[in-house]
Amino acid sequence: MSFKLGLTGSIGMGKSTTAKLFAEAGCAVWDADAAVHRLYAKNGAAVSPMQVLFPEAISGGAVDRAALRMIIGKRADALKLIEGVVHPLVRKDRADFLAAATSDVVVFDIPLLFETGAETEMDAVACVTVSPEEQEKRVLERGTMTAEQFRAIRDKQMPNDEKCARSDYAIETDTLEHARAQVHDVLSQIRAKLSDA
Repeated sequence: MSFKLGLTGSIGMGKSTTAKLFAEAGCAVWDADAAVHRLYAKNGAAVSPMQVLFPEAISGGAVDRAALRMIIGKRADALKLIEGVVHPLVRKDRADFLAAATSDVVVFDIPLLFETGAETEMDAVACVTVSPEEQEKRVLERGTMTAEQFRAIRDKQMPNDEKCARSDYAIETDTLEHARAQVHDVLSQIRAKLSDA
């Protein structure tokens, strides 16, 4: 049975890079965002139930995320309805991945880990962290959003300090080398526990 490590962190904190470091170190990595993309893709498991709820959000046999955002902007109940469809499907995708995994440690990359209560299904949680200044700089360097858009997203997320306080491990992603060293340290601690069990 694999050890389940939840990996979380706010926008621009280096979570995707850290997930890759865990993969490099021999862990199977499940990505919540990628799972949603699969569910929304043509013939994905979310397409039919979404078509019933919001037929205007279906385009070419797939869920159109831009159309969904418009619907969420217009209807107060839309997000709750969408989550009612997507969250159980994401949970099933995660369970299927775990059942097929052969590595001793399986990492679950879940941006909204605490917000969705998924931490209760993990054996431990690691949170990526970096200074607020570096976080903002990274996001704005992507060129995909304005400072105002970034702050609006950040302000909706659970504060980083709270995420770190609720996690078993905090991984500072100030440099790639430092992050890699901490990933190896976390895995050493987990594997030491597994060998003692």
